Amino acid sequence: MTESGGPGRANGRGKLQLGIMMRSGDHLVPGAGRVVPWTELKEIAIAADEAGVDTLFAPDHLIFRKYGNFDTIPEGEHRGCWEAWTLLSAIAGITKNVTLGPFVACTSFREPAVLAKMAGTLDEVSGGRLILGLGAGYHEPEYTAFGLPFDHLAGRFEEALQIIVPLLKGERVTFHGQYYHVTDSLLHPPGPRPGGPPIWIGARQPRMLRLTAKYADAYNTMPHTGPESVAPQLQALDDACEQEGRDPATLSKTVGAFVCFPGSEDDPGGIHPRAIRGTPEEIADRFHALYEAGVDHINLFASPWNVGVVKQLGVTMARLQELGSR
Repeated sequence: MTESGGPGRANGRGKLQLGIMMRSGDHLVPGAGRVVPWTELKEIAIAADEAGVDTLFAPDHLIFRKYGNFDTIPEGEHRGCWEAWTLLSAIAGITKNVTLGPFVACTSFREPAVLAKMAGTLDEVSGGRLILGLGAGYHEPEYTAFGLPFDHLAGRFEEALQIIVPLLKGERVTFHGQYYHVTDSLLHPPGPRPGGPPIWIGARQPRMLRLTAKYADAYNTMPHTGPESVAPQLQALDDACEQEGRDPATLSKTVGAFVCFPGSEDDPGGIHPRAIRGTPEEIADRFHALYEAGVDHINLFASPWNVGVVKQLGVTMARLQELGSR
């Protein structure tokens, strides 16, 4: 087995990992557009686990209102999704093999040491199946609605990493920054893995890329449809690794992708303009090209959003096995 959990490949890399974003809210984006009840999410999670899907992710958001890119929400209205950590804990209890994670946990929603405690506990509950995606946050209305500070998000994120990462590695942490303060903090009992769960960070700007190179186990960028769009971001990551004195090969490369299987036209969220569209086999060919370009894991924002998407993804995975990337 490789470090990523998949069988070794002739090219020295593990298999291409595939994840599904659990679209649990009614923000009108492709693959979503309705509140999906737990009964249906449970059915999708069990089917994905049995089909051999590698990861199930949940969005970490509190509320959506008209703001910035969320311009499809009418003025004065709101959208939302289920709370990520509660949802992931429930999924952990009904699955056996699939890895789980927030995509991504917003470090400015919770005190960093508390977030680390939550992550260590979910890693224990799931039997060491947690992937900890981390991000700085960006949607101001949810900060206002829930009484959270929205200032200096990158600065807060950098300080949070200096608390979360060592705590999950079993270290005692005393840290006094501009935004966060902990004294002799420690996770006890410790999580099931001495090194803690793998840390994923999504980034585009130079400062966040440097933080990714310094602290993360995997880098995420999205949305992408093929090698031509992902290559500049992977090069930017390599440059950041060089600045931090890190070998880029020690970081897994992951992407998020909107994926529209047949039947997506009827989804209430519509089709993303940069979506990968086609038959399950055609989508596999696009995934294989991303794998050949250096991508290790693809997180699908998939539609149509129902349990049937797992069956179509199963055909994609079979095709990827034929191509040698899975």
